[in-house]
Amino acid sequence: MEKEIQTIVSWLHKKVKEAHAEGLVVGVSGGLDSAVVAYLIKRAFPTTSLGVIMPVHSSDHDVKDAYTVVQQADIPYVTADLTSTHQTCLETIWASGTEYKQADRDVVRMADANLRARLRMSTLYTYAALKNYLVVGTDNKSEWYTGYFTKYGDGGVDLLPIVEYTKTEVWEMAAHLGVPQEVIDKMPSADLWEGQTDEEEMGTSYAHIDAYLEGESVPTEDVEKIESMHKRTAHKRSIPAQFNRS
Repeated sequence: MEKEIQTIVSWLHKKVKEAHAEGLVVGVSGGLDSAVVAYLIKRAFPTTSLGVIMPVHSSDHDVKDAYTVVQQADIPYVTADLTSTHQTCLETIWASGTEYKQADRDVVRMADANLRARLRMSTLYTYAALKNYLVVGTDNKSEWYTGYFTKYGDGGVDLLPIVEYTKTEVWEMAAHLGVPQEVIDKMPSADLWEGQTDEEEMGTSYAHIDAYLEGESVPTEDVEKIESMHKRTAHKRSIPAQFNRS
């Protein structure tokens, strides 16, 4: 695992040099993936890395875990509470037409959740621009394959250092890096709304997704869900469709 980590660190150095940038920035949520990336960029750029904690109606527990991560990783960090910004944006949208606020409850909840992710993306890119850093993403192989990320939200980044590692491998990497045990042990959540968990929303487990990606036997029902998510989210992993006039 140390060899894998050193390879990632070398890759991060290479990409920053190619971009004529000076360092790296990552959003730290209090979850496993962002914690691992925070530790990785700290290794790569000890003095020119930045963790950004961006609460948006976030649970106190998640915010506490985010602070634990940046403090124990000893990475420079800032806090940008986006709760009021998010609320202002939503209220502006609701005021533009009552039909938006009165849409199907699940549709409204997802639109709200994606707005949170995209506000965080915009915030990260602002910090990156101010410091000449690159934005580092936290998507792992399991999330990337299933499209379990917000387009132009947490999927809007410059670099994806752990995208070739399954969730299981990220857990192993976290243990090797010394990520706080309470973060390693917590239930995976994208912090989209209160009480939300990844596996409940996806309808399958990371264990099944990882096993499927490794070519192992997985229940048919889970295979169907995984492949359905993969096909449905193909647009997230592609550049925008372009009209060809020829």
